[in-house]
Amino acid sequence: MKIGIVGCGNISGIYLSNAKSFPELEIAACGDINMAAAEAKAAEHGVKAMSPDEILADPSIGLILNLTIPKAHFSIGMRAIEAGKHVYSEKPLTLNAEEARTMLAAAKKKGLRVGSAPDTILGAGQQTSRKLIDDKWIGKPLSGSVAMLSSGPESWHPSPFSFYQKGAGPMMDMGPYYLCSLVNLLGPVKSVSAYVGKASEKRIATSKEQFGRTIDVEVPTHYSGT
Repeated sequence: MKIGIVGCGNISGIYLSNAKSFPELEIAACGDINMAAAEAKAAEHGVKAMSPDEILADPSIGLILNLTIPKAHFSIGMRAIEAGKHVYSEKPLTLNAEEARTMLAAAKKKGLRVGSAPDTILGAGQQTSRKLIDDKWIGKPLSGSVAMLSSGPESWHPSPFSFYQKGAGPMMDMGPYYLCSLVNLLGPVKSVSAYVGKASEKRIATSKEQFGRTIDVEVPTHYSGT
């Protein structure tokens, strides 16, 4: 099955690099609304540069790897499904549960698969933890605790603006790693109690590519939940 990447931002490089380690994967093309970005990634990794529309219309491509910004995940995912293609998306799958249900229902109707990052629960560390629990090495786990502390990506990311827009922020961007771990090891969520807050309405980028630019903060940047 040939794979087409839509979205050639910072995260696309690791997908393109690591895919070369798996002979059963073939990334045939990459595309972006910024064709210069697509052409640069294509040249670096030896794949074809195409526009997102061309990738979605190409009958030889069977799966779309959706690496666009969060607010485009639903629209690109639905277009891929309508074109008869499977979808694997960076997190979050969509901006809300209603969109996610719509996407999953559309895929099911067409007999297509939908997947989403993070896949870290398949890694060695978490699979080992899963086995220790299943084989009762530690008895019955009663609780789990996770924490992620960071000043934010504006100090290093070449384009940090989308991290503070609707659909992003620390919970939607980094939270899935931790929540997936808790659900995988402890079971489904029955109820949630949480507090959220925001340190400031604006941030200043200090990465070399965007140094000094102001970032509008649309989402909470601090979350504490049980």
